[in-house]
Amino acid sequence: MSEKPCAFLVRFEKHYPIAVAGIKADLKYGDAAAKASALKQAIGLIINGDTSQFRDLPVIIVNNVLPCEDLKVQKLVLLYLETVYKGADVFGRVPPDTTLVRDYLRRNLRHRDEYIRGLTLRFISRLAHPDLLEPIVESVLVNLYHRHCFVRRHAYSAIFAIHLQPKPNGRQLLPDALDRVEHELSFERDAAAMRNAFFMLCTCARERAVAYLLANAERAVTEWPDIVQVVAITLIRRACCSANKDRD
Repeated sequence: MSEKPCAFLVRFEKHYPIAVAGIKADLKYGDAAAKASALKQAIGLIINGDTSQFRDLPVIIVNNVLPCEDLKVQKLVLLYLETVYKGADVFGRVPPDTTLVRDYLRRNLRHRDEYIRGLTLRFISRLAHPDLLEPIVESVLVNLYHRHCFVRRHAYSAIFAIHLQPKPNGRQLLPDALDRVEHELSFERDAAAMRNAFFMLCTCARERAVAYLLANAERAVTEWPDIVQVVAITLIRRACCSANKDRD
């Protein structure tokens, strides 16, 4: 059985019986501290496999926790969403109010805290829900120009994911994604952000990535960080293999 990537690890020990009803009550009616404590307990129980009693938790969180402005609560909500992420079914079988969810994501994408922005972008990069993504595309794009590299790294990943999410009518949510990413790649100096941007070009437009690499060959050899050069080497190998197959 293959292991799946894990976003985070939580040390959790059940020293005493935890009342699920109490957790839900704190999430509904508690103050910020109570909500944070309840979210921690819920995340720990879910990670340890105790999910049967939390089937209605997504709706409770959307209706009662998302509006909370407390920074700690917001961080825990994002960790909770990553814990229960199941593709398009991320908010459970009962669809919650999508307006609240969109407003929550949009607010976080413009949050003053860089960590909140980065976590939100990382979550969006795993969200397969075009109806939720379309209204927040502009808010995602703003983060390409953020001063903090942690935000930009995840902004590239989010744009990559949005680019791969077509609408039911076949129209792309962000048709100029490659143009934007290629333009910003020329000015990017953070290694991880450069890697994410160039990897998107290599995956979505190989010929365009090859042209960019040839145009920046000297800089690629002397200035590009190792993790970006690895992507470039992989691109060269695949391009050569493809050319050999066409020649045969």
